[in-house]
Amino acid sequence: MIDIKLLRDNPDAVRASRRSSLTAFEQLRAEQKTMGKDVARAQGEEKQALLARTKEIAAQVKALQADADAAQVELDTLLRTIGNVVEPDVPSGGEDDYVVLEHVGTPRDFAAEGFEPRDHLALAEGLDAIDMGRGTKVAGARFYFLKGAGARLEMGLLGLAMQRAIAAGFVPMITPTLVKSDVMAGAGFLDHHADEVYRLEADDLYLTGTSEVALAGYHADEVLDLSAGPLRYAGQSTCYRREAGSYGKDTRGIIRVHQFNKIEMFVYCRPEDAVAEHQRLLTFEKEMLAAIEVPYRIIDTAAGDLGGPAARKFDCEAWVPTQGRYRELTSTSNCTTFQARRLNTRVKGEGGNQVAATLNGTLATTRWIVAILENHQQPDGSVIVPEALRPHVGLDVLTPAG
Repeated sequence: MIDIKLLRDNPDAVRASRRSSLTAFEQLRAEQKTMGKDVARAQGEEKQALLARTKEIAAQVKALQADADAAQVELDTLLRTIGNVVEPDVPSGGEDDYVVLEHVGTPRDFAAEGFEPRDHLALAEGLDAIDMGRGTKVAGARFYFLKGAGARLEMGLLGLAMQRAIAAGFVPMITPTLVKSDVMAGAGFLDHHADEVYRLEADDLYLTGTSEVALAGYHADEVLDLSAGPLRYAGQSTCYRREAGSYGKDTRGIIRVHQFNKIEMFVYCRPEDAVAEHQRLLTFEKEMLAAIEVPYRIIDTAAGDLGGPAARKFDCEAWVPTQGRYRELTSTSNCTTFQARRLNTRVKGEGGNQVAATLNGTLATTRWIVAILENHQQPDGSVIVPEALRPHVGLDVLTPAG
């Protein structure tokens, strides 16, 4: 058994202990190999004694091999709990210690307009756009049906996001939503986020909470040629999250759900280009938020709220009128070499191959419907569709049903 405290406080002692165990195993294995010749030469009682010793060594070797394998699995598991190295400029602290970098747009004054805003679910139910009741009946809490205008709004949103991603040079991808354990672990979503992940134990496969996971594994065990610049992908997928620990939070509507759809940007680049690429992804997210015409702010997430893979993360939070606060719609993370190192993705270089850097950022997702409905609602319960979305949705205004 590996002592976690010892691993953290005295890694040299752990390495020395592991080397000692391997040495004992190798010595016994060597003795086992040489005894075959001794047995062939021996006669009578000596041969019987050597045969007995051979069986004894075989049992010991088997036991040591099992111990070594178990120790390696435990060591690998412990090492995976060590997160990425945080960038120097990241704010210190936890979830509430973020730094606001920018405010864009001004929240509507509904009182001045003479009406009380409805929340997104009340609006959606009036539009016959979301059915939470039947979602719960079919799949349980935090599931829903998007229908009619709601389905059209999401498809239009994802369509606009993918169109813009392609125009910006991203390769469109429809990604697997089931991945193997080594890919999930390599992307940094086991151990740190294991309680958020759905697992199919019979097949040892995991449902992904973001297409970032599949895209991180796309070039595993490869050497990339980035002489023409970074590789940029835009993955569309359905995402699944257990939302463990969220009991009692955001129980109304679709802010926090188990299943949703998303367009995710993912980039492979040289480590020295990662900071500039991070700003590029943030710019794309800001342009999409401008397209849906909602007030938002950008925050620099504090170190204690980064999770395992990210060295730095910017969140874009939209104003939700009925909650009187900003809520996260999208984020972009610079994972530096963390994921690529674990997945053995390297880049060709003049001085030899080096580990790649990876970055990701969300360009649109189901939760955006919340901000669109609430910020563009009218006194009669209708919702004006943002101009950029209209060609994709096929409607200028969402009108109440019946």
